[in-house]
Amino acid sequence: MIRQFELVERVQSYDPEADEDMLNRAYVYGLKKHGTQLRASGDPYFSHPVEVAGILAEMRLDTSSIVTGLLHDTIEDTDATREEIAGIFGEDIARLVDGVTKLSRLEVQSETTKEAENLRKLVLAMSSDIRVLLVKLADRLHNMRTLKHIKDPARRRRIARETMDIYAPLASRIGMENVKRELEELAFAELNPDGRASVLARLGYLKEKGEQIVPQIEAELTQTLKEGGLEGQVSGREKTPYSIWRKMQQKNVSFEQLADIMAFRIIVADAAQCYQALGLLHSRYQVLPQRFKDYISVPKPNGYRSLHTGVIGPLGQRIEIQIRTAEMQDQAERGVAAHWIYKQGGPSTDAPQYAWLRSLIEILDKAPNAEEFLEHTKLEMFQDQVFCFTPKGKLIALPRGATPIDFAYAVHSQVGDTCVGAKINGRMLPLRTQLSNGDQIEIVTSKAQTPSPTWERFAVTGKAKAAIRRFIRTRQREQYVQLGRSLLDKAFHEEGYEATEKGLADVKANFKQATTDDLVAAVGAGLIGAREVLIAVYPGLKQKQQRKSGADVVPISRARNKAAKARESKRESSQIAITGLIPGMAVHFARCCHPLPGDRIVGIITTGKGVTIHTIDCATLESFSDAPERWIDVGWDAVGEGEAAYTGRLKITVANQPGSLSSLSTVIARHEGNISNLRIVNRSMDFFDMVIDVEVADVKHLADITAALRATPAINAVERARN
Repeated sequence: MIRQFELVERVQSYDPEADEDMLNRAYVYGLKKHGTQLRASGDPYFSHPVEVAGILAEMRLDTSSIVTGLLHDTIEDTDATREEIAGIFGEDIARLVDGVTKLSRLEVQSETTKEAENLRKLVLAMSSDIRVLLVKLADRLHNMRTLKHIKDPARRRRIARETMDIYAPLASRIGMENVKRELEELAFAELNPDGRASVLARLGYLKEKGEQIVPQIEAELTQTLKEGGLEGQVSGREKTPYSIWRKMQQKNVSFEQLADIMAFRIIVADAAQCYQALGLLHSRYQVLPQRFKDYISVPKPNGYRSLHTGVIGPLGQRIEIQIRTAEMQDQAERGVAAHWIYKQGGPSTDAPQYAWLRSLIEILDKAPNAEEFLEHTKLEMFQDQVFCFTPKGKLIALPRGATPIDFAYAVHSQVGDTCVGAKINGRMLPLRTQLSNGDQIEIVTSKAQTPSPTWERFAVTGKAKAAIRRFIRTRQREQYVQLGRSLLDKAFHEEGYEATEKGLADVKANFKQATTDDLVAAVGAGLIGAREVLIAVYPGLKQKQQRKSGADVVPISRARNKAAKARESKRESSQIAITGLIPGMAVHFARCCHPLPGDRIVGIITTGKGVTIHTIDCATLESFSDAPERWIDVGWDAVGEGEAAYTGRLKITVANQPGSLSSLSTVIARHEGNISNLRIVNRSMDFFDMVIDVEVADVKHLADITAALRATPAINAVERARN
């Protein structure tokens, strides 16, 4: 365990003005509070916070951070309070200690929830002071170094998995590559000991085969620089077992096929010499394709700058070379700690390198629970990146595989919400197009646009997914409330009653709903039956209902006729008014029959989805014949004309001759239809049978297209498909 004077000397070695008195008081206070507590290893518990403080001193952090490291477990594990720490050490340190306090007292349902809640609080705390993250990383690093002392293997794996998924990416995000590498290696040793042993065995074989390879390559690279008039410091190293294993998995290649098991670093005086050194190397050695990366011109979001290249170097070895200045090297290894910001004024997270943190805060605001926040955060932190530009030249970094939707939300949430299209390098392309490095993106917006539920299928970033899901949840609830109100009004009206707010409020507790709107929304979602609510409000109706239900099963023909007669007698009051409901939210159009405006239709209440609309002659309705209470009368006049395009499905037999498909598509386009899908179901020498989905306004529109197709010589037969 680091002794008191040793810790003070370490801090004063890089910060002569450090507050020695506060460091001594914090050491004594922590030692006293933890007293006789022991760790799983049997060591005094205070050895942990002292080692954490030592790690922070290696990062060359300020006095407040070191003191926080000494005290970070006192609130959780001793009788110390936040107020006591604030009184002794000041509000700044009390706030930092509280920010890194573990959440072991939090009542959680599962380990996943605990991991998510820990991350949620960590993000909130570090959003105002990044030192919270630095202390937390030091805490996690020491815990990983002593992980072997935990006896429960399941607990060790959980801690290692959380380290790999959350803390190592966080360390990478703030540029602390040394911490990131050690966290990954320690977690890898626990999660995949066999894989690590395999990589180490192969590395050991290479060492035995050629122990002098690295020094020889270093010497030849140094000589190459000297011949070009450059003085540079060259150093070589093997990559870590985890980084080798990860590349083997990502690229699906064997150990022998990897091009960069050995990495060499060249340190030169300034950025101009970096490019000069690169030129010398590329003129001397064969360059490996697609291995060059310029992070000096376009730094990584965490501020990392360097030139990367791969060559077939001395001795015919494939090697990776990184070229940078001493300042860049310091930034690469120590990240945010390399240019300390706390000695002048307070900390700030407004700098460009903290854009990812501000993005996490936005996700936190939009995620409904900690688990979804955890999912989005992993997406945000874990993926490789592409760098794109706005029309004005602003650089935006996105995960690989990102689309214009992700770009739009990265620019601003409002831009994402109102996005209708995107120009990629001057060309209008679909919103699902994957972006590439260097793309210039112009987002086209419209005030009338709202996020589409389909966007979530191809959005990649956590920010975009969280915003889309939030919109869907909000709009879907509004739709469920509107539909639920209509269902309740209909059910109450049929019995001669009115669904009053007071009546619903009196029974909401019966259905375990917090508010009246929650009750109405549950009815709209099909989770609670409208008649169940009616009977709860008027219990006397239950006996009447039992007398009326003589038969358990209602023939399908009777159910159909009931809906049809209601419409034929123009009893508009019995129809459910679904004006303004968006298809895909509370109302769904069945894919088995593809109903269109003008068809005779019926609604089926579907649990958790609202109402599904079928044509009255749909064969699927047979399966609902024993549940007449789920049938509701709906009419197209209630949906709203011209609000959306509907899909009609046609079965078409086309002559197998040149120009047939062209004739078919021309006829549909001439009649203002749009082919959304085409599938060939049967081929023969003379004819092709195909199923085509056509976007139309109503059933009459589809009938016009059908008639025109039948008059086309190349088309043998056309009929509307019902499945």
